[in-house]
Amino acid sequence: MKWIEKIFDKQNIFLFLLIVMVIFGKIIPYREAYNSYFNLESFIDWGIAGIFLLYGLKLNIREVVRDISNWKLHLLVQLGTFVLFPLLVFLFYGVAKGTPYFITWLSIFFLASLPSTVSSSVVMVSIARGNITSAIFNASISGLIGIVMTPLLMSFFMKQGSADAASHAEVVRQLLLKVLLPIVLGLLLNPVFKNLVNRYSRWIGEFDRIIILLIVYESFSKAFTENVFSSVSPFVFIIIAVSCVALFFIVYHILKWVCGRLHFNREDTITTTFCGSKKSLVHGSLFIMVLGIPEEQKVLYLLPVMIYHSFQLFYVSWLANRIAREAA
Repeated sequence: MKWIEKIFDKQNIFLFLLIVMVIFGKIIPYREAYNSYFNLESFIDWGIAGIFLLYGLKLNIREVVRDISNWKLHLLVQLGTFVLFPLLVFLFYGVAKGTPYFITWLSIFFLASLPSTVSSSVVMVSIARGNITSAIFNASISGLIGIVMTPLLMSFFMKQGSADAASHAEVVRQLLLKVLLPIVLGLLLNPVFKNLVNRYSRWIGEFDRIIILLIVYESFSKAFTENVFSSVSPFVFIIIAVSCVALFFIVYHILKWVCGRLHFNREDTITTTFCGSKKSLVHGSLFIMVLGIPEEQKVLYLLPVMIYHSFQLFYVSWLANRIAREAA
């Protein structure tokens, strides 16, 4: 029957598995004690590196060089990430200033100041059949820009503690090891393995999805074991959740509208909207240490990043699969 086929198609199965990962994160959370048997975090790290190695193997160096000239797309993505997002939250600064909810506003502004996520941006663009070359370039450069821009934007509204230089170095190291190095290595090995990678591209796509599922499981395991959701009042939680969802849709549709005005093609529009509307949980976790945020406030700062990260994975996974199905 058609309705059964629709329920069990690949898109719906993936969304169902995302929900299963959240449930597992609650009832069977991954704990540090399990690392002696299987280190999930390290596996995910290697998986992310493997994804970008495979993307490097599929890339054409001529396409990479040619894509650098696509400056309108690159500029629009970075303006969305570091200008549009913070500006939308700043509009409510006057409302929150001097009230008990100022820290809540600041935690949302912290989310808005973060760079775009790398792995899920590229994976989702790949699923939706967008411009992967531009996605890799923008996701990578966003992390580098964020090392400067995120602390700079936050410095206008909070007292700066002593910046942890080691944490800054860790952000750079993670970006180099997990993203840039695998891509460069893939490009160098491209002439040898490109045909082999293209032949098994379907299985590579499944590997992308597996890593996304594991990221969701690890993220929610950490959130549940550290009681991220239980230490915040229901009212504040609702404010943060509504703000995160609203931010995503406003930024996504503004970027999509601008893409139309600039006459972007389908692939460039997908890359711009997907990369420009993402925020990085990894960078958020690291910058909480960098900015010297008080221990009792760290959960509140992490919560918007967790909610946004979870929502973008669920919604954009569904959206990417829908776009891919329509294109097919």
